[in-house]
Amino acid sequence: MSFHDLLNIILRNISFLLKTTIISTIFLFVILFLIYPLTYRSEITVLPPEQGNQSGALSSLLGDNVMSGFFYTSSKAFNSELFVQILKSRTAALYVVRKFNLKDYYGEETEIIAANYLNNQLNIILTKEGIIKLDVEVTSSFIPLLLANKDSLKRFAAILSNTYIEALDFINKAKLSSKAKRARKYIETQLIKTKAVLDSVELRLMNFQDENKTISLPEQISAAIDAASKLKTEIIQTEIELGFLETNLREDNQTLISLRNKLRELKEQYDKMQLGSQDYLLAFSDVPELGKELAGLLRDVKIQNEVYLLLQQQYYKEKIQENRDIPTVEILDEAIPPLRKSSPKVIFSTVVGSIFIFLILSLFVVFKEKKVILLQKEIKGG
Repeated sequence: MSFHDLLNIILRNISFLLKTTIISTIFLFVILFLIYPLTYRSEITVLPPEQGNQSGALSSLLGDNVMSGFFYTSSKAFNSELFVQILKSRTAALYVVRKFNLKDYYGEETEIIAANYLNNQLNIILTKEGIIKLDVEVTSSFIPLLLANKDSLKRFAAILSNTYIEALDFINKAKLSSKAKRARKYIETQLIKTKAVLDSVELRLMNFQDENKTISLPEQISAAIDAASKLKTEIIQTEIELGFLETNLREDNQTLISLRNKLRELKEQYDKMQLGSQDYLLAFSDVPELGKELAGLLRDVKIQNEVYLLLQQQYYKEKIQENRDIPTVEILDEAIPPLRKSSPKVIFSTVVGSIFIFLILSLFVVFKEKKVILLQKEIKGG
């Protein structure tokens, strides 16, 4: 059948096609305008989280790390993608469900089912700049002109979007506080151990000085003590970091491998100093016996003092992190009640629907005419 034949069939039935299309279009318009539920969406925009602004020891638990201060600070862990995954989680949905008792609002049997339904209404866009755009669809009942309060629906759409970000902030702070607590307890244990060692070496130094009426060391030896102390302090510091991270990371983690290599190199340097390598101006093995003992005690006291100070600083940082209550999410544009519904788009949907109806009817007429023509040919042939 040629295009000319198709056109003739449509023109012959144009009256039927137009009449049926117009009636169907009016019916569709009435359904969309009067009966179909209204949907409102209120968008909230969140800025990407600042990198490296989390507590050092905590961030190391989350992957890709860079050294910053005593422990590791993550530059990638608390990024926008992580925020998106938290927002999509059941925990975030349950926070919103429980705050507004959405189980009854949605008429679901359990909070889990209500949370799953709510997640299906959630829309999140992550831009290439790391900005998060979020909205929650709020749908009215059927026959909204009679049964729905549009202003309430608009306000509720804004409230749900804002509450999702509130849930993100709550979850994020809870996780940070939990990790800070673990870090604080670990550092607290190390502080107790270091303090015990420090008290012990200080007592030994005091007894030694009393017995030997205090010996002054040459400046060259004092300089070597300082160098060895700094090296040993870094070794102890690295060992403490390793001890903390080994309980939270896999054995093949690049951070652990890098730290172990660093520790091995530091120990090799320290051993060279102890053994009198030519790389150093002075080796402790060349110091007279009494002076050597004093040098060792002074070095130990200096090392333990430095380690203790470092641990104290980190301990108070983690304690502050554990108890602080400042927002972890920065909102760019808060959700406000929308001016108009997001769906249905009555005019657009009606126009598209009328075109679709006309095409379907045209196909129906063409196939019907084609069937009649084929039947007539069969009768003639018979």
